[in-house]
Formats: sequence, C-alpha cells, structure tokens
Amino acid sequence: MLYVIMTLKTLLRTSALLLLLALSAPRATCEVKLPSILGSHMVLQRDQPIHIWGWAAPGEKVTVAMHGVTRDTTADDLGKWSLYLPPEPAGGPYQLTVTGTNTIVFDDIMIGDVWFASGQSNMEMPLSGWPGATLQNSADEIAHANQPGLRLLVIHQKTSDFPVHDIDGSWTLCTPETAAHFSAAAYFFGRELAAKENVTIGLIDSTWGGTVVEAWMSLDALSADASLMPAFATRARMMDKQADVPAQIAKEHREDEAAVKAGLPKPDHVWNPNPASWGPAALFNGMVAPATPFGIKGVIWYQGESNSRLTFAPMYARLFPALINDWRAQWHEGNFPFLFVQISAFNSNPTESWPTIREAQLRTLSLTNTAMVVTIDIGNPTNVHPANKQAVGARLALAARALAYGEHVEYSGPIFRQAASDQQTMRIWFDHAAGLVSKDGPLTGFEIAGSDRHFAKAAARIEGNTVVVTSPEVPAPAYVRYGWENAPVVNLFNADGLPASPFTSEVVIPAL
Repeated sequence: MLYVIMTLKTLLRTSALLLLLALSAPRATCEVKLPSILGSHMVLQRDQPIHIWGWAAPGEKVTVAMHGVTRDTTADDLGKWSLYLPPEPAGGPYQLTVTGTNTIVFDDIMIGDVWFASGQSNMEMPLSGWPGATLQNSADEIAHANQPGLRLLVIHQKTSDFPVHDIDGSWTLCTPETAAHFSAAAYFFGRELAAKENVTIGLIDSTWGGTVVEAWMSLDALSADASLMPAFATRARMMDKQADVPAQIAKEHREDEAAVKAGLPKPDHVWNPNPASWGPAALFNGMVAPATPFGIKGVIWYQGESNSRLTFAPMYARLFPALINDWRAQWHEGNFPFLFVQISAFNSNPTESWPTIREAQLRTLSLTNTAMVVTIDIGNPTNVHPANKQAVGARLALAARALAYGEHVEYSGPIFRQAASDQQTMRIWFDHAAGLVSKDGPLTGFEIAGSDRHFAKAAARIEGNTVVVTSPEVPAPAYVRYGWENAPVVNLFNADGLPASPFTSEVVIPAL
C-alpha cells in the first residue's frame, strides 16, 4: 500500500509539472485553433446546445457562424475560448466559420446523433478483421460500406498521466476505405440506426484491445470511492513488469512455435504487452477526456474480458457502474443512454471467471437508462473474437431504438428477476420473457444447489413465462444459476429470438 501511495504522489507531481510547463510555454502562433474533434464532415448532436471551443491569443475576439447564427466570445488569459450555438434539428449539410486573426472554415457538417463507441478488442475489431479473427462476410460488408448516413471518427490510441485537450484523428465519410478500419460492431450499430431513424449518425471509435475498465475511468472517479483503491495496484504491478517486456514477448513466441509444431492451437496469452494501457485513468485521459466537451446522444460499450482474472473479477461489479456514472458526470449531459455488450462465450484461461463479469454486467442494469446486449449465443469457444459482429450491432441498435428513440420494440432477451423454491423444484421468473422458447432441444445450462451451495446439473422446462428446474441430487433447492461457465451451452430465448442472460440467484459479488 505504501508503494502505491508513493507511486501516486510521484505521478501527481509529474503531472502537475508537465501541465505547468504546457501552460507556461510560449504559443508558437496567435492564430485561432480548434480541437481535431471539430472539423469538416463532422456530425453535431441535434436538439442540444452546440459547443464550439478552441484556443487563440489571450484577449482575442473569436466569432463563430453556422446556419445563419453568429456568436462571439473572447479568449481568456490562458488563450482558451468556448461558446454555444443554439440547438438545431437534424439537417445539413452546413458550413461553420470561425474567425479571429485568421479564419477557419469547416464544410459538409451534418446535424444528427452522435454515439461514442468504446471498450476493448471486441469493440475495436474492424470490418477487415485481424489475423486469427475474421469478421463474418468481411469482404462483402466492406464492398457495400458506402453509407452516406454515417460519419466516422477514430480516436487514435493514446495514454496520458493527465487529461489532454486534443486528439489525433479527423471525421471522414463512410466509404469502403474508411469503414474497413473502423469498429465493426459500431459500424453495424450505426448502419441500423441511420436506416431506421432517418438521421445522420456520427460514430466515434475510441477503443483499445486488451484493456481493463479502470484505465477508462477518470482519477476523480477512482479516488472518490475508497473501495476502488485496489485498482491502483494494477498500475504498480504493470510498472514493475515493464523491464520484463522483451523477455515476455520472446517467451510467448517460443510457446506459439511449440504449439504450432505440435499441431495444437496457439495458447491464450493473458499477459498485456503494453503496461501503460492498463494504468488507472490512462485511457480516459488520452482517449475520452478530449471528447467530453463534444455533444453526444449516448455510449455503446463492449469490454470486460481483461477484468476477468479470478482475483479481480469481483471488483468489476463496482468499477463498471462507477465508469458509467463517471462518464455521465464528465459529459455534463445527464443520464444519457449507456448501452453495453455482455461478454460472450469463450474457453478462457482457468484463472479467469467470465461468469462473474457477466453477472456484474447484468447487475449494472440497475442504473437508469442502461441496456445490455446478450451475446452468449453467438460466441466462439475457441476464439475470443466472435465473427458475428452484425448481430452485436443489430442488438445494440434495438436497445437504442427502445431507450434513446422511444420505440416500442423488444430489445432484450429474458433477464432474471427472481426465483423461489416450490417443494423439490425451483421456479424462475424473468423480465422480457414473452414467449419463452428452447432452441435445438431441451433446455440446457441450468444448475441448482441446496443450502450447502453445491450445484448440480438440473433438468429445466418452460411453463408459460417461467422456467421450472429440478434435480434428484438436490431435494431441497435454495439457489439456481444458468450458463455459469466461461463457455456455456445454453438455449433459452424469448419470442423475439433474443437470448436469455446467464445469471445466478446466489450472491457471488458485492452489492452495488
């Protein structure tokens, strides 16, 4: 603990010094400048004040004009300026002009809905896929990716010890060339929404594979809750291991070569070769903070695999909802829709507990204006990157249509509500349970336990909108669970073809 405190003090001193140097450095130019997140082809969030900001010489007057509206402001003594244009309905294209001692003109600006897509590799995975991780129908999807209703922005991967104010990247049209390297899950989500809502959708891709949730949270959020302090131990361990990076990479190469020679699959390397990306707040500072002044409709999120180690998985039940509350506070837009993907099925390392992460994600639905996409049916037990990102995007879009756009559509599979013992059986009630069905044979994946908490496989049958579970090994059941494996075989769906979430009635993680 002493080491962690000393590390934090050193980090804070270094950050303060870097910030002081940045603020005291002479400006190379007095011209008006805007952050890269503002530019031609961008989508500005409809129906809310439009924030435009940037830098200029201290005291310099800055004028912003768009769609017949003009606003003025003056740069403060640090050279920063900020103003708001009135809300606009969906429309465009428009031109935005910013004038000071120089003039900047942005063209082809649309007013629509902006969604911030973030998380680790299953959100990062592009339409073109990766070696060993192929997207379903990749070539055909890329060939048909001319989507005038979408605009794309990739925030390039960056870590920082303090919140930065600008990004690397710029808005582009959605073409086969730009979509090929963009988040596939986000692309399919945006494509569905643009078609259904008849509005231009702006997608911001801020992702980094193999990263932990605490790296995406601000230091303000992590330090506000003493129960989150163990997250700082991650940075200490990662920093200690930096000297071993070359040796670790060489070790993994030897293991891969030995597996290939023996005709076996390459091993799943859970070690992270980029320790900086695991630092608490490192990715928030570099890849989220600079976007928080930009208006958005909501967030889509796919992450959790890297938090699944047995010793740390229970922390996810506190970290993940804290991240949602943190981002909502940072954007200053209230409780915007936060839609997330529950991690899928994968025969992961035995030292990992994917069920614990799924349960934490399920419980996070207690936060207002959230929705969870279940993907347990479309996972690949032998590949951590399932190929069917089309279904992921489509299910995220269903959730958005219901929560963000007020449509009366079913957007979730069955969600555990409660269970009660009835003599030698357990009866389970669900939300989103209209028309429960079992696909491909009898129900599978259910287990029950008595007060001793020793679970046994159980037979299950559907009765109306409930499921009844029994096992001769458990004459007095007290607990029930479903899909409680890293890669379970499960088959409970509702009438809309959406899968039930894995769950347990046993308390296995701290209460939120």
